[in-house]
Amino acid sequence: MWFTCKIKYDKVGEEGLMTKVQETYMLDALSFTEAEKRFIEEMEPYMSGEFEVTDIKKTKVSELFESEDSLADKWYKANVALITIDEKTAKEKRTNCPMFVQAANINDALSNLLKGMAGTLGDYVITSLAETPIMEVFHADLS
Repeated sequence: MWFTCKIKYDKVGEEGLMTKVQETYMLDALSFTEAEKRFIEEMEPYMSGEFEVTDIKKTKVSELFESEDSLADKWYKANVALITIDEKTAKEKRTNCPMFVQAANINDALSNLLKGMAGTLGDYVITSLAETPIMEVFHADLS
């Protein structure tokens, strides 16, 4: 399962002033409890002061397309409708699948999404593609 987690902390701004910031991250975990524990473990090394986990919620993810490009510092959410034909009624059926794509900009996100979908046997339609506030994605440590 994937979880979207938000954290609030004090950060030194460009002018040297402390400001409250809230950032969003995504991680995979088996439960809310594990998600919170792992999220805190992931974030603690980067935090010098107090921080607060303000939100954790399940996030539906059908596919995750990561990029090797060092400039790909943004995450985009794509809604992709997989198209099938009902054999009995001969009507088109669409199954919406949320996918996340890492890219430097929206054009790269579309390109990365199309590359990721290249092996798809069925028909599909990209119904939306938008930048998210996700800063980083943390995978479970399977070792």
